[in-house]
Amino acid sequence: MNWASFQELLSGVNKYSTALGRIWLSVVLVFRVLVYVVAAEEVWDDDHKDFDCNTRQPGCTNVCFDHFFPISHVRLWALQLILVTCPSLLVVMHVAYRQDRERKHREKHGEHCAQLYPNPGKKRGGLWWTYLLSLLFKAAVDIGFLYVFHRLYENYDLPRVVGCAVPPCPNVVDCYIARPTEKKVFTYFMVATSLACILLNLGEVAYLVGKRCSELLRPRRRRLVAVPRAALPDGFPPYVVPQASPSQRDDPSPGKADNSASPLMSSGHLR
Repeated sequence: MNWASFQELLSGVNKYSTALGRIWLSVVLVFRVLVYVVAAEEVWDDDHKDFDCNTRQPGCTNVCFDHFFPISHVRLWALQLILVTCPSLLVVMHVAYRQDRERKHREKHGEHCAQLYPNPGKKRGGLWWTYLLSLLFKAAVDIGFLYVFHRLYENYDLPRVVGCAVPPCPNVVDCYIARPTEKKVFTYFMVATSLACILLNLGEVAYLVGKRCSELLRPRRRRLVAVPRAALPDGFPPYVVPQASPSQRDDPSPGKADNSASPLMSSGHLR
C-alpha cells in the first residue's frame, strides 16, 4: 500500500471537515486502523490453528470452529473500516467535481467571469447534504456492525471453553479458544472506539443542523440610519426638542417647521 497517497487522501478529507470531523478522523486512524493493522491481525492469526477440541473425530474441530466463529473478528472489522471511511471520500469527490466545473466555466467564459462556486469547499447547497448524509451513513454502519457483533458473540464475550455438540461430533465436546482474554480486551476496545465514533458523528450532525437552523431563523435586524452630531443644532442634546421662538409662533412657515424638525425626525428620537 502506498502510504504517501493514503496520507494525501486523508489530508484532503481532513481539510473539508469540521472540528468534530477532524477528531473523528483522528480516532479512526489512531485507535482503529493502527490498532487493527499493528495488533489485532496478529492476535487473531492463530485462532483456527489453536482452536482445540478434546476429540479425535474427523471434522469435529472444523465444524465447531465454524459454529462458534462464523465470521472472523478481523474480517468484520476490515469490512467495517472500509464502509465507514468511504463516505468521507464522497465529500472529497464532490469538492473535486465543483472545482472541475468551476475550471470548465472559466475556460468557457474567461477568467474574469462570475464564479459558480466562490469557495468550492464550503458546505453549502448539495455539498452540505452530501456531508450530512455521509455522517448519517457512517453512524448507521457502526451501529449495524455493533449489532452484528452482539448477535454473533453474545455480549461481545469470548469464553475460555465452549461446549459443542454439532455433528459429526459424537457427543458434547469441550473446545478451547486460543488467547480468549486478549481477544476479549481487543473486542471491548474496538466496541468502545465504535461507540465514540458514533457519538462524534451524531454530535456533528446536531452541530450542522443547528447551525443551519440558526442561520435560517435568525431575525433580520433593522438598520437604523444614524444622524451625525454635526447635523443637530448646537447647545442641546439630540433628545431635546428645541422650542420655537416667538417669531416662529407668529409666522409658522411650513419650510421653517420642516427644517427644524427634520434632523430629529430622521434620527428616530421623536416617536
